[in-house]
Amino acid sequence: MQQILLFDVLNPFWWLAIAIIGFKLFAFVDAVTRREDAYRAAGKKTKPFWLVLLGLSLGLDLLLGANVATGFLTLAGLVASIVYMVDVRPAIKELTDGRGGGGRRNIGPYGPW
Repeated sequence: MQQILLFDVLNPFWWLAIAIIGFKLFAFVDAVTRREDAYRAAGKKTKPFWLVLLGLSLGLDLLLGANVATGFLTLAGLVASIVYMVDVRPAIKELTDGRGGGGRRNIGPYGPW
């Protein structure tokens, strides 16, 4: 039994699968914590759309295993997570200033302080 676990730890594909699952988990948790109206204000798809897409992607990887070499669903979910992190998240953060609230804070009459 110990030899099997040791083989998994030494396998680089196992580490890659763990990294993909961690990235998808981060994207899903980030999508959950954002406000729903920020998605509409940024002109992106709705929050339920992203929650279903990212949650389904993460759930299938946890259920079936993240097969990096031949897993079409794993790679499709990874692309969806990358699109969320590169396109949707920065647009929402710009609107909410990264705090979940609205607008910029710490702005004085002559600029930020």
